[in-house]
Amino acid sequence: MSSTNLSLLEVSYLPLMEYGAAWELQKEAVQAIDAGTGPERLILLQHPPTYTIGSQHHPEHLLLSAEQLKQKGISLFEIDRGGDITYHGPGQLVGYPLLKLGVDGKVDLHGYLRRLESVIIDFLASYGIEGSRKPEYTGVWVGDEKICAIGVKFNKSKFRKGFITSHGFAFNITAGIGEQGFQGIIPCGITEYGVTSLEECAGRPFELREVAGELIPYFLKYFPYEMSDAVLQADSLQTD
Repeated sequence: MSSTNLSLLEVSYLPLMEYGAAWELQKEAVQAIDAGTGPERLILLQHPPTYTIGSQHHPEHLLLSAEQLKQKGISLFEIDRGGDITYHGPGQLVGYPLLKLGVDGKVDLHGYLRRLESVIIDFLASYGIEGSRKPEYTGVWVGDEKICAIGVKFNKSKFRKGFITSHGFAFNITAGIGEQGFQGIIPCGITEYGVTSLEECAGRPFELREVAGELIPYFLKYFPYEMSDAVLQADSLQTD
């Protein structure tokens, strides 16, 4: 049993999951959380090469034809998060926080986005990298290059006050990820800035699972939960 008043958070790391399967997993988790039959969760994973188009719906920001997508092996999904088009692929750590928000009737949706940004900014600072915000855009930047995209959905609760969050952040880790997939789109519809990665900024290689494990304390700093002992024992982030 928990010795604190903090809610329990189930944290898991999945080395690779097809985007459609992960989207369905999120939907099922949101329904379970809302109904009180499932735990709040933080899912950390990687996706195969995928473009997702958010609710701003600008398909013209996709620069490849259907045939080119097929040749390159890149999937395409039009989804229900906020924001424009972005890329997911190997070498990028994707985080899906599935959390109850505003159950006390106090809902700060913008504050939620700022806290997600702060998680990444503080993590970068631990490696001597100065992450920052741009007032006109959501996400985290190093100079004029985006290192982490953020796009979320606030699912209105059917059974209680507030929302259940879904979707989340995409943190570029591996050097060269810009050439892997971002060149086929106008990322988030932004033409004046580029993208970068943790490896390019730090000048050293990283293992994705290593980053996932190191990121958790920063997440818990801004989202106070207690991780279940059972999850700690079973979670691949905490073993080996």
